[in-house]
Amino acid sequence: MSTEDQILLILQKTGEVKLNELVEQTGSSRQMVHRALKALIEKGKVTKLGTAPRTFYKLREAPLQPVTHSLSLDEQKFLQEHFLLVTETGERLLGIEALANWCLRQKLPVEKTAKEFITTRKKYLEYFLPNGLINGNAKIQSTKGFTKIGLDEIYYLDFYAIERFGKTRLGTLLHLAKQGQNKKLMAEIIELVKDRIERLVSELKVDAVSYIPPTIKREIQFMKVLERKLNLPLPHVKLVKVTGEIAIPQKALSKIEDRISNARISIMVNENRVFNKVLLIDDAVGSGATLNETALKLKEKALAQKVIGLAITGSFKGFDVIQEV
Repeated sequence: MSTEDQILLILQKTGEVKLNELVEQTGSSRQMVHRALKALIEKGKVTKLGTAPRTFYKLREAPLQPVTHSLSLDEQKFLQEHFLLVTETGERLLGIEALANWCLRQKLPVEKTAKEFITTRKKYLEYFLPNGLINGNAKIQSTKGFTKIGLDEIYYLDFYAIERFGKTRLGTLLHLAKQGQNKKLMAEIIELVKDRIERLVSELKVDAVSYIPPTIKREIQFMKVLERKLNLPLPHVKLVKVTGEIAIPQKALSKIEDRISNARISIMVNENRVFNKVLLIDDAVGSGATLNETALKLKEKALAQKVIGLAITGSFKGFDVIQEV
């Protein structure tokens, strides 16, 4: 009996099992068990749960079935790059496998839906500039409620979500990284965006950077991790978030006027140096109120001639869509 078959029998009998237990019960080497587990996971028969040193393996409750389709290699590659699904057990699926799983839950035909996703995603990709950024100036300018625009420019690295299909790959990673306090996902996001941020700094000749401070207290703050891992070789303009007895995050406010007021009152600038161009970074932008009000404060204090906003993700329309992050 092969090591794979032995593992399947063990999992059928005992449920969740750790690697050391599989090595002991199969009598195979650790390396061979590792290889067999990897193959079983790729075949969709076994699920890996947890992270070292508390990693368990169990049978997948609904084994993945081979997906029948006639998608071209280019279409499959596009799905691999753009479609991400994280299951309720925390398993990450990509590409056609992810989309097929999503279609199964939505009771939709796989191939037809795949082509519809590709068409929809490509429509949104048309908004990207050659440098890999999305110009959000028009959205800020057209948002009703702003009496004054402090941002000279604003960019996104991707949309947070797209019509019908929900969160983009980057939007999904950001949501899970923040909600799950997941350092590994945070590091992955930063690796995905670092080159484009550095290119923007160079192209616009930015001479200082500032990071929007978080409102909600968390043990691991994404913006702090972002600041540390980006490690941009620029002076850092210090911002301070102050709150009343009860902290009210922007995402909890549904009116643009409330968001503007919240940002104006809660963000304080702790700086006395003067710069030409300040890059102001936030993780997700819906209304743009926080970035815009902070930019206005920097200019009112004559600390910056120009302020460029940058968000990891931004909304395509309105701002309700990213209340969850």
